[in-house]
Amino acid sequence: MNIKRAKQEIKDAVEAYLLKDEYGTYEIPVVRQRPILLLGAPGIGKTQIMEQIARECGIGLVAYTITHHTRQSAIGLPFISEMEFGGQKKAVTEYTMSEIVASIYEKMKKTGLNEGILFIDEINCVSETLAPAMLQFLQCKTFGNHPIPEGWIIVAAGNPPEYNKSVRDFDVVTLDRVKKIEVEPDYQVFREYAVQARIHPAIISYLDVRPRNFYQMETTVDGRRFATPRGWEDLSRLVEVYEKLGKSVDKEVVLQYIQHDRIAGEFANYLELYRKYEDDYGIDEILKGVIREGTLKKLSHAGFDERLSVVSLLLSGCMNEFHKVRVQELFTEVLFGKMKEAGRILNEGAFTPEEIPGVLAGLREETEQERERKKKAELLGREEERRLLKAEEVLSSYETELAGRRPQDGPAAFEILRELFSGERERYEELQAAAGEMLEHAFDFLEAAFGNSQEMVVFLTGLNASGDAVAFLQSWDCERYHRYNQSLLFQESDRELRKEIERLTTEE
Repeated sequence: MNIKRAKQEIKDAVEAYLLKDEYGTYEIPVVRQRPILLLGAPGIGKTQIMEQIARECGIGLVAYTITHHTRQSAIGLPFISEMEFGGQKKAVTEYTMSEIVASIYEKMKKTGLNEGILFIDEINCVSETLAPAMLQFLQCKTFGNHPIPEGWIIVAAGNPPEYNKSVRDFDVVTLDRVKKIEVEPDYQVFREYAVQARIHPAIISYLDVRPRNFYQMETTVDGRRFATPRGWEDLSRLVEVYEKLGKSVDKEVVLQYIQHDRIAGEFANYLELYRKYEDDYGIDEILKGVIREGTLKKLSHAGFDERLSVVSLLLSGCMNEFHKVRVQELFTEVLFGKMKEAGRILNEGAFTPEEIPGVLAGLREETEQERERKKKAELLGREEERRLLKAEEVLSSYETELAGRRPQDGPAAFEILRELFSGERERYEELQAAAGEMLEHAFDFLEAAFGNSQEMVVFLTGLNASGDAVAFLQSWDCERYHRYNQSLLFQESDRELRKEIERLTTEE
């Protein structure tokens, strides 16, 4: 299965394992909560989906790469203790708590989360001395003499033997005690993730033309050559920062992430062309509504790769604006909730002019505490953290404004807050209008350059794949989007119907 389906399977299992009955007992007894064994090629996102699942389920995550551990750190150190048997004292060997089990208790203490996932990576690549302990771990959910705390679900990951010479096969006894999930690379799933994660548009555009290059693993006389989703995502972040710094990304830089000489060279050349197209076709001008005859003529003689790159550049420009709108929309929603709370407090209580700013100070402190709590529990994503930090900043500015204007009572103070908040709403509407205008300009150019063609389909498909774009188009009426999109859906339905008729005819 692909990584998206694997994530859903694991998430479903986590929710099932953690479901309790009316007496607080787990519906699936701990002994029947099979450890999940995730097998798949390196770099396809096994570790990343664990972080996503933990955040989405609101539970803890302890992650270890077991190949970094010795037998002693995994199961604990031996020590001699004294016990009484049949009236006689005997010296017996016991073990200190496993570092891994101890880290679970430490995580529970630090975050306040008593349920979570223990993720062990590269479990089938351990040393010979540690292999029996790993089998015991999967079969009995213990490290040495110490059980995994109740409420913590075991997920282990490993690579198939063709990717790692150190891989050990599990016996049937062990495999019969795990929930085994095998994962294969799937470009369409990666592309869906790449759009939502805002992977650099040049990478998405390049891989759309050469989808096989998103994952390659080859053995040559010179060693392993590979390209992985992890490599593309990390390269994307570097390219974005290099662009801000004005630094160039050539083949040697790409090769540090995409360790496949041919693919690295191809992408470096493509990236150079991608930037050249952005300048040659004047993408910024097009998105501002300027269409030149020379540009249309040049594009009419361009190859498919070049036309696809231009569509990708138009999409990228629109996506950036949609993202700004979405960020402001979500922030405005957070701030609106704070303003409602401020209104309730100010309109219900009696305050002196000196006390009124303290209401905003209290809301700011609550927001800061919420952010710190989520961050401590490792449940805070980057976008949400920025949103809360901005809310704290704005609430602080509102507090200063109230202190300066000295309203005489709560209702008067709330009217000032309503006035201040309207500025955030106006910013949202301005961004929304600018994004809508840019989208119309993109459609103007696409119609002039391509008409109702394959390039228009690519553009619409790109819009439909973006969460920011979909959210924008739900609140902004774009007649041409709906018209072309309806036509696209009809064409897809028609193709599916033709395929089904062809299949039935063949069977007959």
